Amino acid sequence: MQPVCPLSAIPRGEAFRWDVEPPVAIFHTEDGEVFAIDDTCTHQDASLADGWLEGCEVECPLHASRFDLRTGKVDAPPAKKPVRTHGVEVIDGVVHVGLSDEEPNLPPSMATNNEAK
Repeated sequence: MQPVCPLSAIPRGEAFRWDVEPPVAIFHTEDGEVFAIDDTCTHQDASLADGWLEGCEVECPLHASRFDLRTGKVDAPPAKKPVRTHGVEVIDGVVHVGLSDEEPNLPPSMATNNEAK
C-alpha cells in the first residue's frame, strides 16, 4: 500500500487523479466510502475522475458508460471491458492504495500507442 493523499483532499462526492502509470482515480463517495479504479475509460482516452459520481458508480464524461467502483464492471456500451480496481485503506487520515497486479484494460487508442513505444 502506498500513501497517496490526505482523505481531506478529496471532498465527499469528488475524485482525485493519482498520476501513476496508468493513472488511478480515487473516489470519495457521498456515504464516505473510498474506492480506487483505473482512471482511463476502457472505450476511449477519458479521465473517469472527471466523470459524474452517483452512489458507487462513475459515469464516463465522454460517452456515458458507467463503471461500478466496487467491481470495475461496466454497465453498457460503448465501453465493453471493465476497469481494474485497486485496494484502498485510510490510515490516520491518509488514503493508501495497493495497485492491482492485473493488466489494465486500456482503450484501443492507448494500447496501440503503448505497443509502438
